Amino acid sequence: MIAKYYDLKNLKGDITGGLVAGVVALPLALAFGVQSGLGAIAGLYGAIAVGIFAAIFGGTATQASGPTGPMTVVSAALVAAAIESTGSLGAAMPIIVLTFLMGGVFQIVFGFLNIASYVKYFPYPVVSGFMSGVGLIIVILQLFPFAGLSSAKSTWLVVQDLPRLFSDFNLEALLLGVLTVIVYYTFPFITKKIPSALAALLVASLASYFLQWNVPIIGEIPSGLPSLQIEGLFSIDSSAYSLVLEYAIVLAVLGSIDSLLTSVIADNMTKTKHNSNRELIGQGIGNAIAAIFGGIPGAGATKGTVININSGGRTRVSGTIHGLFLLAVLLGLGKLAAYIPLSVLAGLLIPIAFKIVDTKGLKHLLAVPRADAIVLIIVLLMTTFGSLIQAVGVGLLLASLLFMKQASDIAEEGLEVGTLAGFDGEKPWQDELPFYEKYKNKVYIKHLYGPLFFGFTSHFQNEIKNIPDEIQALIIRMDRVPYIDQSGLYALENAVLDLEQKGIMVVLVDVDEQPYDKLKSIDIVPDLVAEEHIFKTVKDSFGYLKERLKD
Repeated sequence: MIAKYYDLKNLKGDITGGLVAGVVALPLALAFGVQSGLGAIAGLYGAIAVGIFAAIFGGTATQASGPTGPMTVVSAALVAAAIESTGSLGAAMPIIVLTFLMGGVFQIVFGFLNIASYVKYFPYPVVSGFMSGVGLIIVILQLFPFAGLSSAKSTWLVVQDLPRLFSDFNLEALLLGVLTVIVYYTFPFITKKIPSALAALLVASLASYFLQWNVPIIGEIPSGLPSLQIEGLFSIDSSAYSLVLEYAIVLAVLGSIDSLLTSVIADNMTKTKHNSNRELIGQGIGNAIAAIFGGIPGAGATKGTVININSGGRTRVSGTIHGLFLLAVLLGLGKLAAYIPLSVLAGLLIPIAFKIVDTKGLKHLLAVPRADAIVLIIVLLMTTFGSLIQAVGVGLLLASLLFMKQASDIAEEGLEVGTLAGFDGEKPWQDELPFYEKYKNKVYIKHLYGPLFFGFTSHFQNEIKNIPDEIQALIIRMDRVPYIDQSGLYALENAVLDLEQKGIMVVLVDVDEQPYDKLKSIDIVPDLVAEEHIFKTVKDSFGYLKERLKD
């Protein structure tokens, strides 16, 4: 009977993957809980609920879900805003719980309305600037806990308070934080069988415990199953509704993007295809249940998912086991977690925050189109020192306006702005016919029309993925591509890398000046596409390929 619904061959891998992912998630759940302002236990509650229910109801079989950096930063901003409006955490809890609950409900609605199909239209500079800003927020807000001091709740106040960091720091807490970072980075050189985050947590916490150092610790953690947090939920003052709606939408959108990006990574590793809409429904159910038990919201966790897959996880049973392991920890080891120093958690969060920062996008700021660079910087600064919600809104508005201007300028010059196309449903051009008839089983040709920008990159990448493995070469005709933005550059880069893995050669034909300059500026040319594979005319590329195909 079981075999009808589950292949027992996967059981060993699912158990191993789930347990290892759970071990990795434990220290991060505690750290993100503290970061949120609701305490370590809220991080653990969130990791358990989202981990179990997103795995059961989600659309990605190997996804390991739980609190993530971006979701925690938005949660922390909400907690600070709710406390400011009510005067205390106790009074703010109904607002916080309702917001988390509504965020989950919105995700469920997104799934039923097929909103997942629109996520691909978020421009790369907006996502990059937001994620980098989130990473910097975590780093800035953890500076004072890293040194054993209490911290302000906003990045701007922390920056203003920096002189206190150098005069009042707790040397013992600082040493523990430094030890945590050292172990986190060096432990993988010793062994990769034990997650470095867990090793760092244990080594630094044991050092603090046996040395009896006087440092701030997590403190008492409730044991046993959590109680429902629904008291006062439906008697909230109407003046708080705008705050609830604002943050609920942001949590839903951000959680959806975060989860779907992780789902794509899981697909690439397992050679499967996730169900985007079901994934949003599963994440929404997990976040809604986490909310009513006082847990912080989460999303698909990239690190946990990768570790789950690499450890043998193949079905949603692995993600469920990951959540059940954390539940077992809550029931049995909660009292021990109370002795973990806050500086140790800060030492875990800071390296993780630097991984959230999009170094690739920042490194290419001077190489990508200036408009993309400006949007990225504005979103990054607004996210870090201003409003997370306004940062995304302003970024999307600027990206849309700049693109409309570029498209308008191109139209005025008489250039065609259209969709991406190729031989999938399109006839070969006249100058391609003789070559096509002879080599159509070995060579594909893709015709690109108009600017390769963020609105077309998803479609372009999907077309590239559909190219059969037996094809030996792909010719990309770019004579009608006058402009390529940052999203387009990275889409083309990913496409070339995917084709290289299949052993398919990529040839570019008639590349305009702006795209060619940008391809060279971030080393796609010549590192990925050699200069000898770029031709002025398609006839030249045919001659070259005829010789290569003979070989």
